[in-house]
Amino acid sequence: MLEGLAIGDIENMIDHLPLELTFIDADDAIVYYSRGDGRIFSRTPDLITMKVQDCHSSRSVHVVQQILDDFRAGKRDVAESWRNRNGRIIYIRYVAVRDKDKGYRGVLEVIQDITDIQKLRGEKSLLD
Repeated sequence: MLEGLAIGDIENMIDHLPLELTFIDADDAIVYYSRGDGRIFSRTPDLITMKVQDCHSSRSVHVVQQILDDFRAGKRDVAESWRNRNGRIIYIRYVAVRDKDKGYRGVLEVIQDITDIQKLRGEKSLLD
């Protein structure tokens, strides 16, 4: 399905999505984050290979660990939250990534500013 696409093409597509992606592998290490403009949460190259638990405060690391443990055990596949940040509603979703045999491969973190999406009403065509 990805025939003809180079890694650079895939990275460009991901970086143009109106959201942020971070991939945490099965050993809890951060191995990828998207680099699009206007990031909600800043990321620096030193995060790569860092344990995701080390990126969270002592107040929230137990929640992160519980989510990871639940994903590994197959107790859940999604964990989500949202918060108000500077008057914007930020939606955060963690999704368990599993291979075709349902083996745990890691976590995809998806962060999106949904403030304007929440305001949508009625309909709008593409050329309006």
